Amino acid sequence: MTNPQHSLEALQLLQDGSVALAEVEGNGIKIDLDYLERAITKTESKIARIKRSIEESEVMDAWRKTYGQRTKLSSRSQLGHVLFEVLGFEDVGRTATGGYSTTEDSLSRVDHQFVRQYLRLRKYEKAVGTYLKNLQREAVNGIVRPFFNLHIVRTYRSSSDSPNFQNIPSRNPRMAQLIRRCFVARPGRVLVEIDYSSIEVRISACYHRDPAMIHYLSDSTTDMHRDSAMDCFLLPRTEVTKQIRYVAKNKFVFPQFYGDWYIDCARNLWNDIEKLGLRTASGIPLKKHLVSKGIRELGDLDPKQTRPGHFDHHIRQIEKQFWRKKFPVYARWKRDWYASYQRTGWFRTLTGFVCQGFMARNDVLNYGVQGTAFHCLLWSLIQLVRSIRRKGMETLVVGQIHDSIVADVPVAELDDYLRLAKRIMIQRLRKHWDWIVVPIEIEAEVTPEGGSWAEKEEVEIP
Repeated sequence: MTNPQHSLEALQLLQDGSVALAEVEGNGIKIDLDYLERAITKTESKIARIKRSIEESEVMDAWRKTYGQRTKLSSRSQLGHVLFEVLGFEDVGRTATGGYSTTEDSLSRVDHQFVRQYLRLRKYEKAVGTYLKNLQREAVNGIVRPFFNLHIVRTYRSSSDSPNFQNIPSRNPRMAQLIRRCFVARPGRVLVEIDYSSIEVRISACYHRDPAMIHYLSDSTTDMHRDSAMDCFLLPRTEVTKQIRYVAKNKFVFPQFYGDWYIDCARNLWNDIEKLGLRTASGIPLKKHLVSKGIRELGDLDPKQTRPGHFDHHIRQIEKQFWRKKFPVYARWKRDWYASYQRTGWFRTLTGFVCQGFMARNDVLNYGVQGTAFHCLLWSLIQLVRSIRRKGMETLVVGQIHDSIVADVPVAELDDYLRLAKRIMIQRLRKHWDWIVVPIEIEAEVTPEGGSWAEKEEVEIP
């Protein structure tokens, strides 16, 4: 059998995308060099202070006593040995190979000043080494021009380097503020970031076409994440807070979609109950509420040991309900899609790209969705760049992340740009690809005039 080929439409998308992204790279994004220099100096001072405090701690004394001249503060294996064996801290998780887990998420569950300082140190060191100094090195006359590549990632998504514009922190508020403050609008302009809302979930529905999922995505009165929070935490609708919904969305729903299983979901949900101090809308601690429902502890996180009264047993039942009753068509599609790949060794995305070669099961189920979701953004970016040029607008598209487009927009063009983006990213996109069977939504955030990326706030799109 001959090797399957990408469609001509797919190849044209890559060619047109390369041209559009070359223009984006040429535009560049402005950097506040004075702020950047101050941020580096202040952050390096914080690093020095934290290091001095760490060096004087009792934990560091035990570390040096254990490893002597081999002591290496950056060694996570040494850290795990000292914390959990030498000092006997409570084990917060293991790696796939059986070692002590020292990820940020795991260590954040250790209630000790040394560990908190250690995590702060690593964050600040990464902020300086990976982000701030990299921006300083790449800036020319106050402008950085990141590269955007379309030929590297196996999913046919883009990548970025020099600097990596797609890896700027966003989830940690302190790090996001520190680094995004460097990116500013040119004089008389604002930075505008427009992103597709839940685009990968919406595109996944275009593959599996589960009626229940399509209903959730099409009916604004429904809420998949709220309903999952009700199931996971045994709550009535009125007791689900915004924070509880967020935890269910990010620690159960999305992990399930991407192939995680109930053991990890149960652990992460339970940890967030404790770490975030989750309470119901009535103010009852969520753990106390679960106790009233007969769930008193997390459980052994062992498939052979789950039993009623344990949270892991409960989430196992919720996982079964999620796939067998709530989204059975989606579950069947996953089985059929993977079985087809096992027979042929390849699959074709909705946008005409061929993925082939050895892939793990989760890769097979996710690559097509991820790539296709990005191609919606890429097609929209191409049309935006062309339309801006054709209309003689002064707006500059200056960056692209997997589900968002960043532009430097004159204040006088803001409403016109937002309307143009909405028309292209929603209306024209759905006309271009008729396999899009669910509504597409976008959200926009805008900075003050001359403001920084850290100051953006959500706005209504006219």
